[in-house]
Amino acid sequence: MKKLNITIQLELSVPDDWELVTTSEGGQVLKLPNQQFMDMAIEPLFATDPEETWSSSEDDDVLNDILDMVESDEVTYQFVTH
Repeated sequence: MKKLNITIQLELSVPDDWELVTTSEGGQVLKLPNQQFMDMAIEPLFATDPEETWSSSEDDDVLNDILDMVESDEVTYQFVTH
């Protein structure tokens, strides 16, 4: 089995009232208005032709098989101020 590392970096413009909070496990999530929270995660997308439309799997077993391959994950949040 080979190891595959995937790094995802996103830059978003978000409302000023969004905050970073630390979970009990030490990770970070975003606190949105009305006591809602958001975590960024990845979902595998599939296509029969790489030039056509991509979509998520309709088969939960396929998605679970892919997710079982993940040995660890980490998302780091940092507000950028200029």
